[in-house]
Formats: sequence, structure tokens, C-alpha cells
Amino acid sequence: MRRSVPVAAVAAITSAGLLLAGCSGDKGSSGGSGEANAATKGVVNASDAKGGTVTYALSDAPESFDPGNTYYAFIYNFSRLYARPLTTFKPGPGPKGNELVPDLAESMGKPSDGGKTWTYKIRKGVKYDDGTEVTSQDVKYAVERSNFARDILSLGPNYFQQFLKDNDGGYKGPYKDKSKAGLKSIETPDAQTVVFHLKKPFAEFDYLVSAPQTAPVPQAKDKGADYTKSVLSTGSYKFESYAEGKKLTLVRNPQWSAKTDPLRKQLPDKIVLNLKVAQSTIDKDLKSGNTLVDLAGRGVDGQTQAQLLTDPKEKANTDNTLGQRLVYTALNTKVKPFDNIECRKAVQYAIDKKAVQTSLGGPIRGELASTVLPTDIDGYQKYDLYPQKYDGDKLDLTEAKKHWDKCGAGKTTTTILARNDRQDEVDAATTVIDSLKKIGVTAKIQSYPTSKYFSDYAGVPKFNKKNNVGLIMMQWGSDFPTGYGYLQQILNGKAISQSGNTNLSELDDPEINKLLDSAIANTDKAAREKAYAEIDKKTMEQAAIVPLTYFKVLMYRSPKATNLVSTSAFSGQYDYLNIGVKK
Repeated sequence: MRRSVPVAAVAAITSAGLLLAGCSGDKGSSGGSGEANAATKGVVNASDAKGGTVTYALSDAPESFDPGNTYYAFIYNFSRLYARPLTTFKPGPGPKGNELVPDLAESMGKPSDGGKTWTYKIRKGVKYDDGTEVTSQDVKYAVERSNFARDILSLGPNYFQQFLKDNDGGYKGPYKDKSKAGLKSIETPDAQTVVFHLKKPFAEFDYLVSAPQTAPVPQAKDKGADYTKSVLSTGSYKFESYAEGKKLTLVRNPQWSAKTDPLRKQLPDKIVLNLKVAQSTIDKDLKSGNTLVDLAGRGVDGQTQAQLLTDPKEKANTDNTLGQRLVYTALNTKVKPFDNIECRKAVQYAIDKKAVQTSLGGPIRGELASTVLPTDIDGYQKYDLYPQKYDGDKLDLTEAKKHWDKCGAGKTTTTILARNDRQDEVDAATTVIDSLKKIGVTAKIQSYPTSKYFSDYAGVPKFNKKNNVGLIMMQWGSDFPTGYGYLQQILNGKAISQSGNTNLSELDDPEINKLLDSAIANTDKAAREKAYAEIDKKTMEQAAIVPLTYFKVLMYRSPKATNLVSTSAFSGQYDYLNIGVKK
């Protein structure tokens, strides 16, 4: 959800998830503010109190606030304050938050034609902040711009581009479509109805339309790449001002109505997001109440983690749990010597996962991983194709050296990428470098900011080939809480794009592609989960991904925030829809 949230600085972790939307003042469901993991069990500080300012902070700047041009979980979450997708997730702690519910749509989609056609009715009376009424044509246009103008809006997933019926290269997107007719595969028979025609059945399509790419955009108000600066709101809040790289301010949307929105409330008067704030400052401000939420939901830094875990009172105000995420190293199958499977297998055995775990903050930061699917995704099966053996703390490199000799690469050099605003990711990459030296691989690290990581570097095949990038540090969270929602965008060859790409291994295995396509067409949930487990194993047989840890994050609950709920749906964050200020 690249949907992964940014990884913290050598800190602590949780990967709870988020989503609290319609949290009411029901004290019976409210968790105690002084209880560890309280927000994973219920609503902490439940309140309907209105007024005040909710302040968020982020250590970097996001790639985009445009709902159609983003792929980070924290923007998927945050954007729902001003952009309503067709469906979203029901508020609830832990796995209860994975329940999908209608949002802009009146109800879940109506499948027909064996699951190849999906029809949605949007709610009547939903208006933009300028007073104009939302139409089904706006939903159609939103999908067209976000999936078919990849030269301008390249940062979101490309599911619709892959699966809509009439996309065979003829449609070039709304900015180049001189006919202005748009896609034939999305019909709008009336102002409230939108119909999607797919090439093949897609059993989990209701999950797919929960992406902010289905949040409506009126064509007349679209500004292409600049739309991120002044998104037209359909949610409970609207843009007041945006100083790029510094601050975003949202205020109440006067056109929003609770009658058309059962999920959102308008509790604070204002929502302020401060950008490029040092993580240590964010941690300090969370404890003082000057900041209510770390937008990235990535957890506190290493120094703060140590303080929290040694103080029982402070630890009681933390949340630490899994959130459908994996930290891994992607091996580029198109760059030598990792185009050789024996070389990739050698790396599987050579990377000291326990040392990586320590560099990430220890077991509280994540459990050692051996599979692509995290343990909290349906379809996960426990296995280990490349078991590591230790003599005390020393990793046994016998298998690593055997496979490296088979691959015949000898002493070689390569490049590893990481994000420079995530110190723990840089530390993990450094540990990987140290591990690979022992089998004859000299890797140099190149680090880049989160905001450009996928658009300009890690997600650009031409850049990787030119710069001899053989290894890429990655953290991935589920696009939606199913095996397909987790695996598709990092494994299917059809997901590879020239920018904003998240199949960082550039894996294009016909058997894996076919299994993914057939699994999503199967209406039998148990059969799909069995297929996801098979895909996981076949990926590990290809050795294209080195699983490092099943990520967790340690989040600190601000004492002044109300309606905090930590769920699995958004990869370890609190829900952002209805957070308020404690009176």
C-alpha cells in the first residue's frame, strides 16, 4: 500500500492498522488510555466533542495528496478526510477493521456476467466543496486519469489498467483522448450509476474500488499533476491552504452532510499537517500533546522506543501489533548477477536476518520472516525454503557459499537502494551489505527520499539497469486484506511499469502470473487462499524476494487525542477520519 507505511528510525514498532471512522461516544467500547495495545481492542478516549485543531506531523513530504496519484497507506487513510472512494473499511480495532463497507456508493457492487461486470450506485446529494453535485461521470474520469495517464500520474497502482475490458493499448488517457469519449469499459448510464466491464472475473472487486483512485474528480477542475495542491473535496474536510513541503491545512467542508455519509464526523474545526519534521521532534510533541498523530504511523524512533519500554506508565500508552506488512530485500532479476537464480539463492542464505532484525529495533520491531505473505494475511502458510543456521550469533554460510559457487559470479559489485529519511532502513541496508561481503559481493548504498523513491529511483527499471541496482530495500503492506491485495502489485509481471513500479524484482514469471489471474477469478474464498499460498511458495522458489521481518511498529498515543483506533486495514496506523481533541 506500496501501501506500506514508512519505516521508523531504529525505533519500535507496531503494525496495527487504522481506521476508526464512525467511532461514537460509546464508553462501553472505549479502551483505556493507560493500557498497552488499548487501541487494538477498542476506541481510546471515545468522544463526540467538537472544536479545536488536530495537528499531524510527517518526517518527510508525501509523494502527492492527489487521491489518484498515491500509493502510501498513510495517504490512503488521510485522503479519506477529503476524498470518498466507492467503498472503504468499517471502523474497528485489529482485524475487525478489515470489514468492507460502502462509502460514496449506496451499497456494495452488484456483480453480473460471472463477475466480469460490476455496477455501483453512488449516493444522491453528495457535493464537492464548491457546491456542485458529484456524478458517476466524475468517478469514471477519476479512474481514467489515475490509471491511463501514467506519464503524468504514475504513483498509484495500475489494477484498472490491467483489468478493464477495452484496454489493449488504444486508450491513452483523458489528457490525450481527443474524442473525449473515455473508456468504453466504464459506463455511466445515468448520473448515479457507474458500471465496470472487466476482461475476466474479479472476485474481490469491491476491495479494489476502496482505493482512493475511485474518489470522484470533475474533469473541468482537474489540473493534472498540480491537482495535488488543491483537491476538490467530497469528504468532511477541504483544503484551506497548502505550502508545498511545509504545511497543509484542512477546514470543515460546508457542503458535507452527515445524511449522505454514515462514516465521517466533523469534530475538529481545523486539521493541520506539518511536513518535514524530525522524528525525534514528532515523538516529543506527541508526548506533550502539541502533535496528536504521526501521519506516517511508522512508530517512534530508537531513543524514544528505549524510553517508552523502560517506563511502565509510558509503555501503557503504546500500541504494538502486526499490520499485514513485510520488510524485505528485492533482488533485481534483470540485473547481473541476480538474473541467475543460483546467485539469488545464495543471497537468501547469506543475509543475516537476525542482524537485520536487530538493526530495525529488535523483536518488538518485527518477527523473523521466511515467506512473502505476512502471518496476518489469509492464505499464509508457515514454511522456510532457505533455513538459516547459527553457531551462537554467527550465521553458517555453508549453503550461501555453495550456491554462490554454482552461480559462478565470483567477486562482484552491485548497488543497494534505501530511503534516506528512514534511518532504520539505511541501517538494515548496511547490515545486508556487511552480510554479502562474506560471500564476495561488494554492495554500495544509494539512498533517496521517500517522496521520490518509487517515482525516480527504486521503481524505475531504466534507472536500476543503468546504475547496476541489484538489491532494493522495501517494506510492503497489503493494498487490501487478501492474498491478492498483497501479492499482485509486487509479483505480477503486468504490474511492472516504467515509473512508480512496485514489482521491484521485475519478476515476470508466467506461472505466477497465471496463478494470480486464475485465483482472483475464483469465487470460492478457500480456493483463493490455497492459491495465494502456492504463489507465495513459487515466488520463494524463484528467490526474488528475501523476507526479513514481519513488520511491527510501536506507536505512542497522544494524551490529547480522542477516538484513537488501531486496525489492520491501513497497515499500522490510527484511523484518521474522526480523531478529535480531548477537552
